[in-house]
Amino acid sequence: MATETVDIATLLGVLRERHPLVHNITNYVVMNSTANTLLALGASPIMAHAIEEVEELVDITGALVLNIGTLSKPWIDAMFHAGKHALIKRIPVVLDPVGAGATRFRTQTARELIQHVRPAILRGNASEILALGPEGAGGARGVDAQHGVALARQTAVTLARTFNMTVSVTGPEDYVTDGRREARIRNGHPLMARVTGTGCAVTAVTGAFAAVEPDAFRAAVASLVMYGMAGEWAAQRAQYPGSYAVALLDGLSALMPDDVRKGAKVEFSAAE
Repeated sequence: MATETVDIATLLGVLRERHPLVHNITNYVVMNSTANTLLALGASPIMAHAIEEVEELVDITGALVLNIGTLSKPWIDAMFHAGKHALIKRIPVVLDPVGAGATRFRTQTARELIQHVRPAILRGNASEILALGPEGAGGARGVDAQHGVALARQTAVTLARTFNMTVSVTGPEDYVTDGRREARIRNGHPLMARVTGTGCAVTAVTGAFAAVEPDAFRAAVASLVMYGMAGEWAAQRAQYPGSYAVALLDGLSALMPDDVRKGAKVEFSAAE
């Protein structure tokens, strides 16, 4: 069986050396925390959604992150505008289909972004990924996952192969596939689910790694390992959600490449 390795520690070093600029069209709830996440990691965030300037911003960024958490028509128009321009310029796009499956509007927007923007990476929880599959077996309750990652595995592989993208499914155990390769990541901590915006934050982290690693599969794996390890680091220092949210940021900054090399919990295999 074919296997894959990802030198996550080296990628982290490259990211911190280059400080990639990541353009985020994201939601109101997480805008501040997402920007702080990228800064703590070592990247540079820009949060802008005005359609009049998104093309210019895409031109100077290493990656574009689209997050549909708080949808409105002007923001959707800006996402398509920026995403199509990024496709032309070959800038990697990371899509977070927040709450796909909860409403038709939200699900259809995510489907159309996948079809027309062609993201390099789709990052969602199991319910969101299932909702975007060919059978549309969603069931999200708002942004909360109602399904396990294992249930979404085949849908993730199908989506990856159909749209030539990497699909990253997060949960108690994370799963990444590009239709040929797959990885299972076991880094993380249950407290992460008690802090709002951690899913959105890991999507932004994925954008930062995609800005320095052209292989989308490797970028997605590195981001989940790094953020999961930050969650473990934080849990050793904080036991309640408020202090844990701050400790997560500290963990992203404190973890060094050698720490990641020693603490990564990831298994690779060929996708069936």
